Amino acid sequence: MAEFKHDFEPTSLREYDIRGIVGKTLHPEDAYALGRVFATIVIRNGGKVVTVGYDGRVSSSALEEALVKGAVDSGATVRRVGRGPTPMLYYAAVTGEADGAIMVTGSHNPPDHNGFKMMMKGKPFFGEQIREIGRLASTGDVVPQAQGEIEDINPAEAYIERLVQDYDGQRPLKVVWDNGNSAAGDVLMRLVKRLPGEHTVLYPEIDGTFPNHHPDPTVECNLQDLIAEVRKQEADIGVAFDGDADRVGIVDGKGGILWGDQILVLLARDVLKNHPGATIIADVKASQVLFDEVKKAGGEPLMWRTGHSLIKSKMAETASPLAGEMSGHIFFADKWYGFDDALYGAVRVLGIVARLPGTLSEMREALPQMINTPELRFPCDDVRKFDVIQEVAERLKEDGADVSSVDGVRVRTEDGWWLLRASNTQAVLVGRIEANTHEGMARLKAAFVAQLEASGLSAPDFDSAAAGH
Repeated sequence: MAEFKHDFEPTSLREYDIRGIVGKTLHPEDAYALGRVFATIVIRNGGKVVTVGYDGRVSSSALEEALVKGAVDSGATVRRVGRGPTPMLYYAAVTGEADGAIMVTGSHNPPDHNGFKMMMKGKPFFGEQIREIGRLASTGDVVPQAQGEIEDINPAEAYIERLVQDYDGQRPLKVVWDNGNSAAGDVLMRLVKRLPGEHTVLYPEIDGTFPNHHPDPTVECNLQDLIAEVRKQEADIGVAFDGDADRVGIVDGKGGILWGDQILVLLARDVLKNHPGATIIADVKASQVLFDEVKKAGGEPLMWRTGHSLIKSKMAETASPLAGEMSGHIFFADKWYGFDDALYGAVRVLGIVARLPGTLSEMREALPQMINTPELRFPCDDVRKFDVIQEVAERLKEDGADVSSVDGVRVRTEDGWWLLRASNTQAVLVGRIEANTHEGMARLKAAFVAQLEASGLSAPDFDSAAAGH
């Protein structure tokens, strides 16, 4: 029996998941090693069952096979759910009380990228736990090779039934969905048949080359087909997914985009009717409007660090019924299981829209209209990026600025706010600025640039810095 040892490409072990470029920094050997080590951790914690799924990328099936073999070789019982959206894998793991779960997915990254999202006993698996996978693999510290078992399961029907159960609309809607060739396609086609109203699905075929547009609903250019179809059909709402359907995008009947924080306003007002005074969590990139609207609706707004694993953990800690990120991750613990699910989020949004006294566009237009930059991303060395944040924080403290340091620095002034944080997943700094007026935006941009320059960095090109968004 060959001794097991494996070195992962260091850049592939990220904060929230494992990710790489197939054939360059990610190979089937990495998938096998992950299965071997992850199952080892499960078994050493007294567990045995690992649920595994994969998305529609060209490389996903081969990576899933290697992953399953690795887990079985550690003696695990592997439940294979097959191809589908990430939240269906989460659903199967949580309701089936699996000890661990792994999804093979490249999420919203380019077609030649892929990776793995993990869960342990229903909770996110991230940070130090992912680093531990690297250590155990490189030292060969795994359980002795054993013969586990494989069970093929198909959770799709139960998952769809559970999604439909929480639809609570009062009138039929006309809905356009842009599946964007995502892994949700098969499930989505079955879901819309169970929902009232009239439904059109764009690009339902699962295709990991994403021939129609990139699968990221937070980028405006990726929503153009959806916007055009919503306007053409005079639909009530449009819904879009990312590549593995754990992030959602929403378009109103006029073709106006509701960004992640605006979707959260709509949902928070509804959830707070049944959970008065509850904590509603959003990441530091969210608009001040969201935090103000949650307060107005009788909730307790909480600004938290960006990252789906961090938000999920904070939700559990605060017993929050609802949380969300600007990236379109929406997390329901109200009636649901606490994980991010674009299909479930969409069902809840449709229910609310089908109960609104007016239209979704009227709701969006009634919100205070702020002036925002897109997310600004600019390169900065992986080590230096954290030093820059520290330097900026110290200067702001000396200036007596109004700063939240929950995740980087978020500075409030009478004009609005600006944010600078270090990305957890890339060698970049991330910025965002929001102002009440154009004059205020100019002042905030000047303050933002001054801090960057004081740390020896040049100002981002505000027009093109969002290209990596």
